Amino acid sequence: MFSIDTWWEIFKAIQKNKLRTFLTGFTVALGIFIYVSLYGMGNGLNNTFMKFFGDDATNIFRIYPSETTLPYGGFKAKRQIEFKNDDLEQITNQFAPLIDYVTPQIQRSAFVTFKEKSDNYTTRAVGPGMQFAEKTIMMKGRYLNATDIRERTKYAVIGRMVEKDLFQGRESLGAYIDIGGSAFKVIGVFQDDGGDNEERYIFIPFTTRQLIEGNNDKIDQITLAFNEAIGYSGSMKFQRDLDTFLRKNKVVSPEDPRGIRIENVADNLKRNQQFANVLKMIISGIAFAVIISGILGISNIMVFVVKERTKEIGIRKAMGATPKIITGTILLESIFITTIFGFIGMVLGIVTLNAIAGKVLEDDYFITNPSINAGTAIFVTILLILCGAVAAYLPAKRAAKIKPIVALRDE
Repeated sequence: MFSIDTWWEIFKAIQKNKLRTFLTGFTVALGIFIYVSLYGMGNGLNNTFMKFFGDDATNIFRIYPSETTLPYGGFKAKRQIEFKNDDLEQITNQFAPLIDYVTPQIQRSAFVTFKEKSDNYTTRAVGPGMQFAEKTIMMKGRYLNATDIRERTKYAVIGRMVEKDLFQGRESLGAYIDIGGSAFKVIGVFQDDGGDNEERYIFIPFTTRQLIEGNNDKIDQITLAFNEAIGYSGSMKFQRDLDTFLRKNKVVSPEDPRGIRIENVADNLKRNQQFANVLKMIISGIAFAVIISGILGISNIMVFVVKERTKEIGIRKAMGATPKIITGTILLESIFITTIFGFIGMVLGIVTLNAIAGKVLEDDYFITNPSINAGTAIFVTILLILCGAVAAYLPAKRAAKIKPIVALRDE
């Protein structure tokens, strides 16, 4: 039942013992503030992993050739493995039911010029599938298609930043740019969620790049998208089978750690998510330990509070106050202080997370948009308040059992 006398007594006690009240409240506020901040940082770290891998498709194998380290099949060690156009056809024929698309990539740096503007850019000679692998978003025009590959057209799809740097507001579609001494017609402009760096690439047909480089059929790397329906375990088996197939075709020892390397983006994503979750659990554990420390602090302070007010409690009991009233008053005071300061700590934690979020935190500490769900923050705050009430209950109960004559003798 609400009693204005009880609340008046609580406010008087708070006003009389400002330092004690501040110490109790500060312990609570600091505990909640640290928990919210650390938990938000853990979420920010997880966001970074998701952003890093979410920029591209996740059902992807990236296949790289390299130099062998072991002799095998009559070949010496230190043999450079090369991929060619035939490898694309062989992979497709062998694993057709498991594959969505396969695209090669040949990456080169080139000096690119449009009228009086010029700069160095990275060109990627690819097939049509690269649009889906990179999650490329077309702003205008179109991406490369099968006809461009077959006819070795000198068409280019440029990034938003390339258009901004070279064209400076002028229309780019249909214009010709010089890429390393060859004229290419701009047929599309793209943007990428990966940011400005991803938008400084230029895509051209891989067959055109091979034609420019002496009409060869060499490929730097292969990007393969597997059918998502096979799931994670299916992708791992597919990776092993593909690795065996390529090593057999290229005569590379199964024991050789190099020669051929397959990067499974789905596997990398899962491993990094597990790592991020472990870090988040560790951070949450540290934050929870801070909460426990806060609860112990409240308990210690309440023991001191009860001891300090022993004579006062004796007087109240001598005047007719029941143990229930004594316990309730002390508990209510504790809950009131922890509630006010608990929510102050929660709000300060959320404000701090919003204030520090930004490019600097993301670039320097790999923490993207640190935040905490409002429901989680409120739940933890209420939990601390309840734990604080339990911590205060024991000394309050002990105080209520003190006999008035004993309490009045206390010095």
